Amino acid sequence: MSHSSCSQRKWDDKTHTSIILGSSQLLVTGGVQGEDSQGRREKLTSLVWLLPRHSSVKAEEAAGTAPFHLDLWFYFTLQNWVLDFGRPIAMLVFPLEWFPLNKPSVGDYFHMAYNVITPFLLLKLIERSSRTLPRSLIYISIITFIMGASIHLVGDSVNHRLLFSGYQHHLSVRENPIIKNLKPETLIDSFELLYYYDEYLGHCMWYIPFFLILFMYFSGCFTPTKAKSSMPGAALLLVVPSGLYYWYLVTEGQIFILFIFTFFTMLALILHQKRKHLFLDSNGLFLFYSFALTLLLVALWVAWLWNDPVLRKKYPGVIYVPEPWAFYTLHVSSRH
Repeated sequence: MSHSSCSQRKWDDKTHTSIILGSSQLLVTGGVQGEDSQGRREKLTSLVWLLPRHSSVKAEEAAGTAPFHLDLWFYFTLQNWVLDFGRPIAMLVFPLEWFPLNKPSVGDYFHMAYNVITPFLLLKLIERSSRTLPRSLIYISIITFIMGASIHLVGDSVNHRLLFSGYQHHLSVRENPIIKNLKPETLIDSFELLYYYDEYLGHCMWYIPFFLILFMYFSGCFTPTKAKSSMPGAALLLVVPSGLYYWYLVTEGQIFILFIFTFFTMLALILHQKRKHLFLDSNGLFLFYSFALTLLLVALWVAWLWNDPVLRKKYPGVIYVPEPWAFYTLHVSSRH
């Protein structure tokens, strides 16, 4: 580097320091001399524009669009299929001699792994959010999620073991042949309590915080640039298995009301942000398209089984969404 460039650089540093000292002096003197305070504020404002704008850089970084989280979404979809959807299948495939009925089954070990891996992936997903989310609400949701999934682990483990004794999922607890003949009859109340923990309390404490966390993450998936509102090819490939899994989650978990409320809340947020000229980024589009595909699959599933008299009896009321495993025990396993 030449001597002239070094001298120029030193002069620039001195000038920059002089500007900072001059602005500080204006602050001090402005507080003492009240009559010139307004003029000095205007001079200070003009000088501040000459300084490096570190705050504006941070604002631009905060408004930047997060890249598509291919690793997290892939692991998330894979473990959902293997550890959640694959649980009951593994229990039917593996020999009963390997996992006696009075010991945890392979499905139970799948469920234990799910209860650890899923909250970890949710926390990693929240960490990558471009928006600062309420930390206390995240912690409470994760804790409640783990507690609800653990309650479901115990109830679901016992209920699936009842299948080997002739329990039929398409019938209510009291209508099952192996249950209604129990003596004393108070044992039936105990099985109904178990069913309540499994299908109602466990599901509520599991799925409500699960969808709440996904929605909170979704609320930060917006970008001011229309060109960045697109999905890569890998994301499009993941939409189908992701939407299909959520179909299973909604139908088997009997959480259609929670799902449809979450979906329309997401849609309302999209329309609200569109007025501010904000658009979904690739992660938000992936989540929204997955839910949209889920809604379509649920509608086709209900239309297909609309006139089934047995399932209609088990799922009365306005909202009729049969469980896949109830369909399996009624129309598939009964044929073998």
